[in-house]
Amino acid sequence: MQLLLVEDDLDLVDALSRVLASRGLAPVCCADGQEALALVRKRSFDVIVLDLSLPGMDGLDFLQRIRDAGMRVPVLVVTARGSTGERVQGLTVGADDYLTKPFDTEELVARIKALVRRSQGVEEFRCGHLQLDTASGTLMRLGRPLDIAPREAAMLRTLISRPGRPVSRDDLFAAVFGDDASQQADAVDVLAHRLRKRLPGTGTTLLTMRGVGYLLVDELASPAQESA
Repeated sequence: MQLLLVEDDLDLVDALSRVLASRGLAPVCCADGQEALALVRKRSFDVIVLDLSLPGMDGLDFLQRIRDAGMRVPVLVVTARGSTGERVQGLTVGADDYLTKPFDTEELVARIKALVRRSQGVEEFRCGHLQLDTASGTLMRLGRPLDIAPREAAMLRTLISRPGRPVSRDDLFAAVFGDDASQQADAVDVLAHRLRKRLPGTGTTLLTMRGVGYLLVDELASPAQESA
């Protein structure tokens, strides 16, 4: 992945470069808006992480110029300017996402990867605050990787990938346990009980459909959306 990090705080650049490199996202770094503009005119990037307060050229001016030039590269604005008006201005000019300093580096990495996936047309499933990236199999809650046991994750992936439809116990058993003959017939029900304990705060509910299986329900959907 070709990532351009435009930031004039050299200590932050050093810290972020190490974190991004450890995630396979080693960035090209520059600390000046004019330098960044020259770079994007010469080479292509998959994503840009952009500070707004820059020497040479303000981040908003840089963003306006690349959008006026027809460059559709995803841009994540990372800045200490946290007011609603400034965020609206950045998004209006052409930012794809916005993260206010100070921030959690894991959230930064998750947002970068989400922007690239969207730009590449990778399919995603959402339910409540949960999101599944089908390319990597990553489950996230509000942009952060979900801390969940492997078998619970396998069950949740199967449920979220079939929005609005109940999934049979047989299908869930196959998705989670495969052909493991050592598992008891009620293994799916036991796993569903454990999974329910993970769901508070995710905006979802796991319903038991008697005689059918299980259904993951989006608590945030309006009645009109649910009936559609």
